[in-house]
Amino acid sequence: MSPARIIVGMSGGVDSSVAALRLRNAGESIAGLFMQNWADDGSSDCRAEDDRRDAVAVCGRLGIPIHFRDFSGEYWAGVFEHFLAEYAAGRTPNPDVLCNREIKFKHFLDAAHELGAEKIATGHYARVVYEDGRHRLLRGVDRGKDQSYFLHQLGQKQLAATLFPLGDLPKAEVRTIARDADLPTHAKKDSTGICFIGERDFREFLSRYLPARPGEITTPDGRHVGEHPGVFYFTLGQREGLNIGGVRGFEPAPWYVVGKDVAGNVLYVDQGADTPWLRSTRLWTETAHWIAGAPPATRFSCTAQVRYRQADQACAVEVQDDGSLAVSFAGPQRAVTPGQSLVLYDGDECLGGAVIATTDAPLEQRARADAA
Repeated sequence: MSPARIIVGMSGGVDSSVAALRLRNAGESIAGLFMQNWADDGSSDCRAEDDRRDAVAVCGRLGIPIHFRDFSGEYWAGVFEHFLAEYAAGRTPNPDVLCNREIKFKHFLDAAHELGAEKIATGHYARVVYEDGRHRLLRGVDRGKDQSYFLHQLGQKQLAATLFPLGDLPKAEVRTIARDADLPTHAKKDSTGICFIGERDFREFLSRYLPARPGEITTPDGRHVGEHPGVFYFTLGQREGLNIGGVRGFEPAPWYVVGKDVAGNVLYVDQGADTPWLRSTRLWTETAHWIAGAPPATRFSCTAQVRYRQADQACAVEVQDDGSLAVSFAGPQRAVTPGQSLVLYDGDECLGGAVIATTDAPLEQRARADAA
């Protein structure tokens, strides 16, 4: 029996199930592959075993073979160690971006080639077109589910070998297709968050690897308002988990994280979602990745997202000599967070992106001035 031409990444969810169904119905030679990316830590909080059973059931229903690969070691080295290092440094990483680059479109793609396949397919909501001699990554038609933000680190080699069968579908139609085909995942709830965290408490999970180091919560002008369990458990703009009750001399308004001093172990907060301490109009990044292999110009205008599902933000981009970016926005941005990804777009086309290093938010400017 000849090997399948396309290997579908089967996650045990409805999206990958319908991706496989559409390819099979199109007459493609396909097989599934289930990836284990996190070693069992004994907590029973990760749904990997349930997802594995669902992936097997779907492949059985479709009459296609399924393969299994354990990438938990590669995930630890390529994704999780970076995740911990970023939190320890006071930044907020995006492991989904790294997981796509290091696992799904690297180790999974290599495994598919070892099985004799030409291409891989996944249930991501995105599109790939080949125009003018290169592959372009486009947003999914369903803008509410578009996942190009998480795929911005891919390059020409990966896109040339990848299919996104759901890119032209709205999520509601995917559910309908799965139900009509009697796929066992048709009503399965979408997974949220990161598998190794699952439904458990994030702070409790992180404390296993980054021990609690309590410290002071203050306003930017130094007024004490509470105590925190560890600055790396919080991110900019966060409201939950601060445990700040009524504080004498302040209005009874919600508190938000506006900055972190990791070296001094101080968490800075202010009241009001629109506090000026969270606003910035410029940011600087680490070395950028370009899907085309190079930026469109040294200076250009486009739109950007500094977080998933953010509305397009007009900006001007300047590529620095070291490959990093200096970006100016047409309007103020709220809670732009170092460690997260800046992703750039030209209409529906994803150009690439970079990890945010710093911004001109007031506390970051003050920290740079103090260090100078």
